[in-house]
Amino acid sequence: MLNLEELTLYITIKNRTTLIDGIHISNEILVHMPRLHIFNFCISTNINMDHLGHYLSKDDIQRTFTNTIYRQVDCIISNGYDIATYRVFSLPFMFDCLESIGNIFPNIIFSNVTRLTVNDIVPFKHEFFHRIAWSFPLLKHLWVINREPQGSKSDKLKFNYNQFYSIVKFPYLISLRLDTAYIHYTDQFLNETKTHLPRLTKLTVCYNALYMVTTNFRRGTTRLNCRKIKQLIMNTIMPRIKRSKHFNDYFPVLESFVCPLLYEYIR
Repeated sequence: MLNLEELTLYITIKNRTTLIDGIHISNEILVHMPRLHIFNFCISTNINMDHLGHYLSKDDIQRTFTNTIYRQVDCIISNGYDIATYRVFSLPFMFDCLESIGNIFPNIIFSNVTRLTVNDIVPFKHEFFHRIAWSFPLLKHLWVINREPQGSKSDKLKFNYNQFYSIVKFPYLISLRLDTAYIHYTDQFLNETKTHLPRLTKLTVCYNALYMVTTNFRRGTTRLNCRKIKQLIMNTIMPRIKRSKHFNDYFPVLESFVCPLLYEYIR
């Protein structure tokens, strides 16, 4: 390690009681690498909320990166139901994967990221996905985790067919996972008046959500984003799904159709 001049590090550390910040990195890593002059990193610390002594702001964390080797550093703080995630990374961001960011993330372009997971306990509004599309222009794989409805809970099974949206465009997205998201997000992505997915070929979704959002595979405004899907994974509590004529018309190029039982998926 003494002669190492360049280091690229992507790591997630779980079950800690303190976050890994600039001071920790300098004292535990950089001190052993005196010749290091290029350091690209993304370090995530997952801390149980019960062990979180006090809240640290983004500014608090960035002030710990005083070593000149860091160049430019940014951070993302995400709070889940049980886990707080502190992610520190060098800029420009060099990695193709970024996991579990929430509603609050820096207004920068992650030009190398093709795989992204978004996760929050606060609902994702339509504008959030505009920001995602802008910040991740080459995104190919997206996983949405959010159990909260976009609208009021009284409207949880209603979809606004008439509201006008500025359409979110994901020109390179080929894989979308929505089975861990509220039903509203199935409408958010499949409704062509909200989102444009010209290359989507793989969809993972809950069967009931897909059935309702597409109005039993008859709804016109959700047909366009489904027409190129070749691989469909639908988690369900039903032992068997019957493929109707409307279903087959909705997915004209479907090659792989899998319906794992929901209890098997959770287990």
